[in-house]
Amino acid sequence: MQDLITPTPPQTETRPLANRLIATFFGVAVLGWGASAILTAIHLWVLPIPEGIDPQGPIAVLMSPWAYVGPIPLALIGAVYYIGMMAAAALWLYTKSPLLEKLLLPVTASGVAFSAYFVYLQLVPIGEICPFCMVSAAATTTLFLLEVAVKRVGGAVTAPPVNPAIAWPVMVAAPLLMALAAMFSLTVLPLPGQ
Repeated sequence: MQDLITPTPPQTETRPLANRLIATFFGVAVLGWGASAILTAIHLWVLPIPEGIDPQGPIAVLMSPWAYVGPIPLALIGAVYYIGMMAAAALWLYTKSPLLEKLLLPVTASGVAFSAYFVYLQLVPIGEICPFCMVSAAATTTLFLLEVAVKRVGGAVTAPPVNPAIAWPVMVAAPLLMALAAMFSLTVLPLPGQ
């Protein structure tokens, strides 16, 4: 556990590209979290839709039997995944931990595999597309590709240290602002029954 939270000293020759890639990883995780937060809010405050309204498009996807794991909306599981990715990105940016890089790869690869399956479900059995679900799938794929890119440039350990006094406020404010945007979106989205 100590290897995950103790900053790794950078190599003698540092490359800031890894820091930019990890910061982008964080930003993409925030975007994915926003999409999942919107979908979770729809599950919690909009569904079920009033009788007599035929679910179409994104609502048909959200009302499908594949949109839940037991009683839990799949979007909520996605939101928790993205919160984990944001926390991992913040920790990764600060510690430059090679162990964290090794742990993240199977997690993001699994995210890509699950996203591919969910896209298949939208296209084939459900026959409808949910734009927010597609944003989440694109975000997960991008997280995986960014992690591979960090590995290709030599890992986070090649990047110079980041000043936490600058990085942490941004990493707290960005998800909070996304949460506000996600909740506001419920007032302007054309949702059934409104």
